[in-house]
Amino acid sequence: MRLALRGERVFGLEAIPVRLPETRGSAQVQSASPAVDRSAGQAPPPVVEAPPEQLLLPPQSRPMTGPPLDRDQKVRLLHELDDRQVKGCRRCRLCETRTHTVFGEGDPDAELVFVGEGPGETEDLQGRPFVGRAGKKLDEMIAAMGLRREQVYICNVVKCRPPQNRAPAPDETEACTPFLERQLEIIRPRVIVTLGLPATRLITGSSQSMGRMRGQWHEYRGIRVMPTFHPSYILRVYTPEVRGAVWSDLQKVMLELKLARPRGTGA
Repeated sequence: MRLALRGERVFGLEAIPVRLPETRGSAQVQSASPAVDRSAGQAPPPVVEAPPEQLLLPPQSRPMTGPPLDRDQKVRLLHELDDRQVKGCRRCRLCETRTHTVFGEGDPDAELVFVGEGPGETEDLQGRPFVGRAGKKLDEMIAAMGLRREQVYICNVVKCRPPQNRAPAPDETEACTPFLERQLEIIRPRVIVTLGLPATRLITGSSQSMGRMRGQWHEYRGIRVMPTFHPSYILRVYTPEVRGAVWSDLQKVMLELKLARPRGTGA
């Protein structure tokens, strides 16, 4: 009941949501783990190349290759990707105006990953994803699901701030996509929540509108994908309809991951 009231309070809802159908999903998201040691010196596992016939498939349909990684391997590979490739990246013009790259953060064993479009001003200054006003709203969304920020993983499509917080240009997205793909290959979550249209179109490969895609399950390389509105959009269009739509989307994710279901809300 506390979880249900928390969710209703976060999204400012007055009406009772319609009951969602039962779905079969995965185990609950694992709890946050202790701080990781960057000094681990094990050699990374060998890279397994995709068979030629898989390369003909759309990127969103190609299966993950290679065996699952343990936590230490994930931590090491994510740090190496950030330190050796992202921090010094100059693949596009965004490197000319950035203060810091913003790689991503959270539990490398997370079953739930949130993907936004790009860092804002506060994120650029701190080098962390979703720490401005939109980040506070995302924290509230995560808490409404009965989780903590440390139990999920949060990242963006592009790792440098687009000037004036504009949407990433196609060439900027293309330059950064390999970094995001590698992050998802390492983490291998059960569910991805895409926040906003740029992230949703990249992950799903669809050109449909956000209104058509949100609230519907999609798939990325065997991972279930739930698109929803970006937290900044929620703050900008703070209507009962938008807040209710986002809360409905998140409840579907909760059912998929078998998180505690809100009681008394019809969900």
